[in-house]
This record gives sequence, structure tokens and C-alpha cells, in this order.
Amino acid sequence: MTAGLSLEWSSGGTQGAANRIKKIKRQLYGRAGFALLRKMILLQ
Repeated sequence: MTAGLSLEWSSGGTQGAANRIKKIKRQLYGRAGFALLRKMILLQ
């Protein structure tokens, strides 16, 4: 967290995208294959 406040650059955008993908994966766990997971990620 301190890196986001003290450095000139931040990986917040990348971390946000990874977090969103993880959330979708948790929602679809055991229900869907890769094709549906890909569609869900691209639609959001």
C-alpha cells in the first residue's frame, strides 16, 4: 500500500483487473468451462 503512495508508478490498474477476473472465476467455479469464463471476462 505504501508503494502506491510513495512511488511515481502504481500497479493498481493491473491488480484491479486481476481481482475482477478472480471474482468471476469464483462465481463460475464448477459450473463452466473456459469458453464461458472468457465470455464473462470480455463482457465486463
